[in-house]
Amino acid sequence: MPAESRGTCRRAGSAGPAPETGRLLVRAALALLCLGQGAPGAWALFAPRSFHDAFPLPVFAWVTKFPPYNEHLVRDVGALSLGLTTVLLWAAVRPERSLVRAAAFGSLAFTVPHLVFHMAHLARFQTVDVVGQLVSQVAPIGMAGMVIVLSRRRIGACL
Repeated sequence: MPAESRGTCRRAGSAGPAPETGRLLVRAALALLCLGQGAPGAWALFAPRSFHDAFPLPVFAWVTKFPPYNEHLVRDVGALSLGLTTVLLWAAVRPERSLVRAAAFGSLAFTVPHLVFHMAHLARFQTVDVVGQLVSQVAPIGMAGMVIVLSRRRIGACL
């Protein structure tokens, strides 16, 4: 049975596990990415009208700047976010190199085009909203990038 199947992962050519600091950083970043996808995803799926009218907070309500409301679309986006959340959570719990990298690249596949769209539509927002959007959209890109870099440095099937 391969080492990773038994729950023990070793670096190729090494008798010991990967450095714990890198593993903890990767797991923490994946957990934050999971939270960043999961909370709004669940909100959009289970309370689509509330999500549309009040995301990220009722005083800001960014989604309302892109009318009209479409329950089907909002619920679908929530479900897709929860799908990505599932992969991110799985990678955080069982940080196998290929799974971690797939989760991070999957996160980038969502967050980069999302950022590009919002960058092209910042004129409809006040400065505080622009700053909030840029921070909330650039941070996951940075975290996913960090996960990719840290997992690239690891040799073998697990981090």
